[in-house]
Amino acid sequence: MVKVETDPGSGFCGGVIRAITRAEEYLSTGGTLYSLGAIVHNEAELSRLHEKGLVTVNSLQDVPEGGTVLIRAHGEPPSTYTEAAARGLSVIDCSCPVVLKLQERIRNASGQIIIFGRVGHAEVLGLMGQVGGNALVVENEKMLREALRSGSIDLSKPVVIFSQTTKSPTEYDNICRMLRDAGARLTVNNTICAQVAGRHERLAQFAASHDIILFVAGRSSSNGKVLSDLCRSVNPATYLIGSEKEIDFSWIKDGQSVGVCGATSTPKWLLEKVAEEVRSWGNAR
Repeated sequence: MVKVETDPGSGFCGGVIRAITRAEEYLSTGGTLYSLGAIVHNEAELSRLHEKGLVTVNSLQDVPEGGTVLIRAHGEPPSTYTEAAARGLSVIDCSCPVVLKLQERIRNASGQIIIFGRVGHAEVLGLMGQVGGNALVVENEKMLREALRSGSIDLSKPVVIFSQTTKSPTEYDNICRMLRDAGARLTVNNTICAQVAGRHERLAQFAASHDIILFVAGRSSSNGKVLSDLCRSVNPATYLIGSEKEIDFSWIKDGQSVGVCGATSTPKWLLEKVAEEVRSWGNAR
């Protein structure tokens, strides 16, 4: 007998729910909607939406004149809106309110700007665009040490730091501590989404309370990487999978407790599908 529990706190964050809801509303009218980049970093959910008619494009040049483009929750730099207007495109702006507030704070910041985030991530690109690229992106402690060593961070000037909204609060605290230890006159902005930050403690408790953790996330999900690593830090028997098809049942033994959880970009329906697959396997034994 295998006990299976789905984490009640896992699933889409508010920003992703808002973007997908608005996309589905538009698609229900029969129109063609172009998403500038993947609306969510989850392959299974993207496939579901594409079946409804959502078209993912990598550039506004891929949207026909007069078309309708969706700006996803990650947000975009000002240049995107300028280009869309110049080409006569209609815009459905689903930028997360938390991201929009962060963009505003970066635009109004004074001092050398550091962004703790993943290089090339859609949200980070939007943040960089607020200041014309005049900011330094740091992914981890190793990158920060190199920036300090090379002089990319001028410690003679005030430094202001922001975090990508989906990063680890613990990692952000460590980055800020390193900057202070290096002598930076540092202003820290608490810009990690409260909904995301709140998941860390709860998810750690969930992971510790089960023998096995099946963490469900898209391969390109930054938040998925952060949260799956968190689960693994408290429960080494944590396995990152994209769907129920990737479950290796040799991981699971009779009598064990299996916890199913996921990223802010993982749909609830997919979590339940994984949980049901494990239940069916257990019942058939």
